[in-house]
Amino acid sequence: MLRAGIVGLPNVGKSTLFNAVVANAKAQAANFPFCTIEPNVGVVAVPDPRLNVLAEISDSKEVIPARVEFVDIAGLVQGASKGEGLGNQFLANIREVDAIVHVVRCFENDDIIHVSGSINPARDAEIINLELTLSDLAQVEKRLERARKQAKKEKDIQAEVDVLEKLLPVLNEGKTARTVELSTEEELLIKPLGLLTRKPVIYAANVNEDDLANGNDYVDKVRAIAATEGAEVVIISAQVESELIELSEEERIDFLESLGVEEGGLQSLIRATYDLLGLRTYFTTGPKETRAWTITTGMVAPQAAGVIHSDFERGFIRAETVAYKDLVELGSMNNAKEKGLVRSEGKDYVVSEGDVMLFRFNV
Repeated sequence: MLRAGIVGLPNVGKSTLFNAVVANAKAQAANFPFCTIEPNVGVVAVPDPRLNVLAEISDSKEVIPARVEFVDIAGLVQGASKGEGLGNQFLANIREVDAIVHVVRCFENDDIIHVSGSINPARDAEIINLELTLSDLAQVEKRLERARKQAKKEKDIQAEVDVLEKLLPVLNEGKTARTVELSTEEELLIKPLGLLTRKPVIYAANVNEDDLANGNDYVDKVRAIAATEGAEVVIISAQVESELIELSEEERIDFLESLGVEEGGLQSLIRATYDLLGLRTYFTTGPKETRAWTITTGMVAPQAAGVIHSDFERGFIRAETVAYKDLVELGSMNNAKEKGLVRSEGKDYVVSEGDVMLFRFNV
């Protein structure tokens, strides 16, 4: 399951956003720094209208979507890399997630204090990014010193030394590790370090409800920052999302339409976070349940089967596969079989986005 950490300066809307993402979350949303001391964790569904369509075709009793785990992490302040604020505790929590949702305040509100005294997305983002970069620099320097000593006795360590020496000058310049091009082999060598600035990022520009549809000048500044990093930007209004929780589905639609948007910013955020790591979805469907399964791009059929259960991968024989579009157009699996659109795929088949699959296995 994808784990995404919600980070940002104190009082930018992280915990309000988290409470909206996970309606039953117990994260506080008080107007003071560090109201979130321990990371709060919540699991949310990835919106996918295809599930209900498949469930109707199969007359499924249950629908089970793919899921994303969001972690609400305490606010960061300048000097965290040296232990200021919650410092190392905050940074250790981030190292455990797969992707970072960086919440940036893009709204004016005199009643909600800002830790720096004014609204400035560029400054706020720079504080977070610099602290993460300094923390990574310390990690790389420490590991490089040890690796150089090991390399004198163990020749296979030299490859790790080489990649660390590639990262060191970049981090020294205050740039993120994401800006360094690395091979697959090099990525594996530094993976144990859990470099913070190597993790993919989505900037969540938190706005007032009036700016949800089109953003504002602050959002434009966030987009400029993201463009330099190759990161994504999603416009959200944590306050709007907290209000949506209390509404019925029909009322939610009407409320969003009145704001000029088709879906809530959180739906966009969840989908963007899910896509961020190159994750894909395939489906299983039948009378018992219709379910979305998460895989990474390039997975072959046995690996996809293993996501369900290791026995499926170990004893894989074949995968009866039909494209979602074909199944929906023909209305049933039997019709798809009659038209020859249900394929028998073997061990080398690379699973496509939206495949509907039935695995045959023997253990």
